[in-house]
Amino acid sequence: MECKGKILIVDDNEDVLLSLNMLLRPWTDAIRAISNPERIIEFMDYFRPDVILLDMNFGRNLISGEEGYEWLARILEHDPTSVVIFMTAYVNTEKAVRAIKAGAVDFIPKPWENKKILETIHSAVDLKRSRMAMLNIKKEEKETISDNTESCGCFIGESPMIVELKNRIARVASTDANILITGENGTGKDVVAHEIHRLSHRSKKPFISIDLGCIPENLFESELFGYEKGAFTGASAPKAGRIELANGGTLFLDEIGNLSPAMQQKLLTVIEKREVSRIGSTKTQKTDIRIVAATNANLQARVAEGSFREDLLYRLNTIEFHLPPLRERGNDIMLLARHFLDMYSKTYKTTPAGFTPEEEKRLLNYSFPGNVRELQHCIERRVIDPDTPFLPEGDTCEQEKTERESLNLEELERTAIRRALEQSNGNMSMAAELLGITRYSLYRKIDKHGI
Repeated sequence: MECKGKILIVDDNEDVLLSLNMLLRPWTDAIRAISNPERIIEFMDYFRPDVILLDMNFGRNLISGEEGYEWLARILEHDPTSVVIFMTAYVNTEKAVRAIKAGAVDFIPKPWENKKILETIHSAVDLKRSRMAMLNIKKEEKETISDNTESCGCFIGESPMIVELKNRIARVASTDANILITGENGTGKDVVAHEIHRLSHRSKKPFISIDLGCIPENLFESELFGYEKGAFTGASAPKAGRIELANGGTLFLDEIGNLSPAMQQKLLTVIEKREVSRIGSTKTQKTDIRIVAATNANLQARVAEGSFREDLLYRLNTIEFHLPPLRERGNDIMLLARHFLDMYSKTYKTTPAGFTPEEEKRLLNYSFPGNVRELQHCIERRVIDPDTPFLPEGDTCEQEKTERESLNLEELERTAIRRALEQSNGNMSMAAELLGITRYSLYRKIDKHGI
């Protein structure tokens, strides 16, 4: 039996500490045993245990367990993700029920059964890891929402198409309809997804996103569905998938066009049956999620060529939002430019210098192949290094219009990649940002086009 994890034992009986130390040490990553509960917080901060085995009585009243409840409250106040298992020789049903209600995850009587205590700790370690995984995802999503809200500026605009977009989002967000967001890279599809979730009745539930463009195809299934311990080599502990974590909330599937045919079938099954099963498990669990997907690909064309399932597309685009490219938004360019100028001036603690008439003319004439994301980087560059041109020389909307006369998708993609590599002087990370894709996707596309 593999428990692993770090265990903190707190008991004023030295014999108990010694016995548990000897029993658990072979099954854990690390173990600490203390007899003074006053040191619990100290050990939580530097040892960071996965599980705390806590005695309920420390001498004040040998059978009441009140000290245990008090220390449990202090532990959970210090770290709400703590996993605490009570231990006591004076066990009864009322005490066990109260312990669970107070926040303990289990109750071990003294004397214990060795097999039972190992199984209990194994489950507790898994619970701790699940709690931390969920906490990290929520933190990541919170930071993403904050970053997108402050920096992308997708909803800053007065052009008719943006006003209509805001109105449609407000009308549709309160429903449970699945939504497909289309548009070029850098137009703000992820921000629209967050806004839909924020305005929905699911706003208090998780918003879980997965960028299918930056995950190797062989990891799609484990990321989406999760897995049980031992499901494959390296699966040393169970892991919840993104679909499971999004239960009750919104699942955002970015770059949905990258999903393989096999995974398309499995996602379709989840949508139709509203249930999910981890890899390596025979059990299914009900799931209640709203799917918001995004793509810069023409999925109808993918359906026609047989690389994307038509029935899945119908399931995903109950409602479709198309985000316009920045070059079609007129004076929104200047509204966004001033927004980013103020934002980065505060970030870098500089005094913002307004745009000259010549700079405004160039901004309005530039084609912005990277859309809002490219504009954002351009303005950041102007704030950091105002003596260096912040826009590529000699690139106007008229020139871009001539280049776009060819409608061959592969040729347009090849041209965009070459231009991004030129503008970034071969810096792959910067080129990927300009294109609105990950470095992994950029490497694949370079290989695909033989660039």
